[in-house]
Amino acid sequence: MSYLLRSAALTNYVEVARLVGLDPYQQLGDAGIERSVLLDPDIMIPAEAVARLLETSARAAAVEDLGLRMAETRHISNLGALGFVMREQPTLRKALESAAYYLRLQNEAVVMRFEESEGLVVIREEIVGVPGSMRQATELVLGVLYRVLHMVLDAVWKPRAVCFTHHAPAGTTIHARIFGAAVEFNQDFDGIVCLASELDAAIPAYDPVMAQQVRRYLDSMLLQSGATMPDKIRKLVVALLPSGACSNDRIAQHLGVDRRTVNRHLAAYGESYLSIVDSVRVEMVTRYVGSGNRPLSEVASLLGFSSLSAFSRWFGGRFGCSVSVWRRENRQRVIDAGESGGR
Repeated sequence: MSYLLRSAALTNYVEVARLVGLDPYQQLGDAGIERSVLLDPDIMIPAEAVARLLETSARAAAVEDLGLRMAETRHISNLGALGFVMREQPTLRKALESAAYYLRLQNEAVVMRFEESEGLVVIREEIVGVPGSMRQATELVLGVLYRVLHMVLDAVWKPRAVCFTHHAPAGTTIHARIFGAAVEFNQDFDGIVCLASELDAAIPAYDPVMAQQVRRYLDSMLLQSGATMPDKIRKLVVALLPSGACSNDRIAQHLGVDRRTVNRHLAAYGESYLSIVDSVRVEMVTRYVGSGNRPLSEVASLLGFSSLSAFSRWFGGRFGCSVSVWRRENRQRVIDAGESGGR
C-alpha cells in the first residue's frame, strides 16, 4: 500500500535546500519526485518518496534539522481546506478533532490521536507505511502542527512539552526557537503535551457559518477519497496497539459497524484483522528494535503484547531468530539508518 500526501508538504523545500548548500532539483530527481509537483500544492505524491527526500537531503547537507527548518515558515494556508476547518472551530479541542478526522485528505501516512489523563493531553503523531528513518518527516509534521495551533489561537497557546522518539541533535537552537517549550528526546512517542484545560481555549476566528460550509466541502472530499477498509483498519491498529486495547471488536466499534462486516470487507481484499496487526507489528518492530534505543519490555508494550515473553515468541516465529541475533545480522543496515538521520 502506497500512502499519498499533498505536494504542499514540500512547501519551502527548495529554499531550505539551497540555504544548506544543496541542489534541490537534483535531490528531487534522486528521490523520484518530478519538479512539476511544486507548481500545484494539491497534487498527491507518495509519502515514502517525500520521507526519503528529506532524509537523504539532511544527510547530504550534514544537518539534523532540515524538516524543522521547512516547518519554521509554514502558514495555516499551506494546509489548504484542512487549515480553514481548524481555524473555523469554536475551541482548540474541536480544531484538533477536526484535524484528526480530515487528516487523510492532507496526508494519508499520518495518524493523529489523543490521550487525556490527570489533567494532561498527549497529542500523538504516528507515520505509517514509510520504511526507514523518519526523523525529518516527524519533525516537519510536529513543527507544522505546533505552528498551526499557535496561529489559530493567536499565539497565546504554549504546550508543556514537545516530544520526539529519536535522539537529540548536536544542537537544539532551532528546536528552541520554533517550539519555545521544553523539547524532550528519546521519548515513548512523537507528539505534544498540553493541559487538558487548554483545549477549551476559544479560537478568535471562529465563524459557525463558515465552519459549516468548510465541513460540507471536506465531507464531500472524504466521500470521493479512495481509502479502502484495510487502509482504515491499518491506521486504527497503529493508533490502538500501544494502548493495549486493540481488538477486532474495538476496530469495528470505531468504524461504526459490527465485527462480521469488518471481516467480510477484509476478506474481499485477501486480508484479515490478524494479518493487518501482524504487518503493522513487523513495520514497527524493525524500527524500534533496529534503533536499539528502547528496552525490549517497552517495545513489547508498544506493539500491544501483554508480556515480554509473548513478544519474544512472536518475534522468533516471525523472523526465525531472537532479537539479539536479528540485531547482529542487521547491524550494518541499522548503522546506515542511523547515519541517515535516526541519531
